[in-house]
Amino acid sequence: MRKLRNNELGRISVDEFKEAEKTPIIVVLDNIRSLNNVGSVFRTSDAFLIEKIYLCGITATPPNKEIHKTALGATESVAWEYVEDTLTLIEKLKDEGVKVFAIEQADNSTKLNQLTVAKEEKYAIVFGNEVKGVQQEVVTASHNCIEIPQLGTKHSLNISVSCGVVLWDLFVKLRG
Repeated sequence: MRKLRNNELGRISVDEFKEAEKTPIIVVLDNIRSLNNVGSVFRTSDAFLIEKIYLCGITATPPNKEIHKTALGATESVAWEYVEDTLTLIEKLKDEGVKVFAIEQADNSTKLNQLTVAKEEKYAIVFGNEVKGVQQEVVTASHNCIEIPQLGTKHSLNISVSCGVVLWDLFVKLRG
């Protein structure tokens, strides 16, 4: 077995990415403090052809060298927009027919491995602050909460890890 070189990976250009059919997922970052986490979400969103990222509240926006360090150029490929108030955005997305899921540990949440999705639907996935999580008012306004099952001693995952786990699972369910 031999590792592939970058020129053997068949990656698409930024222009080809923008023209490609997107996975019907919108990522919403609700008050993310870490610029490295923001950059990582961009990079993961690029990998799975995510439609758009909304950066809300205190979440930093490109251009920013700390975001760029982990995004590695994905801020140029993935569509993004800054919206000050997450709740206002969630209500707007719901009015547009988007199914909104907060990624949060909550009563009556749906375990990610038990979640079923409809390929004809569009989904918004809300990831919350590293310490406080998704704002309660946003959780309340969401259609449902998705919880990543965890069996160890810790009660949470880093947001960039959560994003990778959730987007991969939804990518497989929507495009598989």
